[in-house]
Amino acid sequence: MTMKCANILAVISVVLATSSEGAEPDLALATDAAAGPPAAFAPPPAGIWQGNAGEGFRPSVQTFSIEPGVALGVQAFGGQQVHDLALLSLSYGHMLGKVVGSNHWYRGNWEARLELFAGGQFSPQSDPFVGLTPHLRYNFATGTRWVPFADLGAGVTASGVGPPDQSGTFEFNLQANIGVHRFIRDNVALTFEAGFLHMSCAGLHDPNLGVNTVKAMTGITWFF
Repeated sequence: MTMKCANILAVISVVLATSSEGAEPDLALATDAAAGPPAAFAPPPAGIWQGNAGEGFRPSVQTFSIEPGVALGVQAFGGQQVHDLALLSLSYGHMLGKVVGSNHWYRGNWEARLELFAGGQFSPQSDPFVGLTPHLRYNFATGTRWVPFADLGAGVTASGVGPPDQSGTFEFNLQANIGVHRFIRDNVALTFEAGFLHMSCAGLHDPNLGVNTVKAMTGITWFF
């Protein structure tokens, strides 16, 4: 009887020892799984640049700009008056793809923009206006924190400017602009631009001589 008890105790001891040895790897595996993958495999945070600063934007980058400015009138295309305007512009943009023209001086990104602008004529009289304009912009990749651009836009305007140069209310606007972003932070830039702004009704009503101005704008642009 004593021998049988001793044999039973020996078997139980062997089973317990084997179970204890097998549990240790499972515990280690669970601990490793809870800790997650090594830090070396974590993707780095994405910025706005496709490479280093100034080497072009990633395709998904968006922009938002606020720019006040002034547009001084010029007599052109038969206009009878010089129209001086105060402007405030809000615009949203989205890069249309990766950098194009690699290894060329003109490499850069195409950007689609939508601008809402408003303001008032302060000479020769006071008249309000508001406009909405889609733009197509090209941003040059210079490899520096100075990023020049050029763009064209065409949209609609509601204008209080009347005769002798405009018929008032519904007008179109055409724009051609050049400028530069000066990055003061990784995703914030001071923006300077100059351009030509034309407003007329495309012959839908008379008079249609149009408002023609040369504008200068400065503001701030956020990239995200």
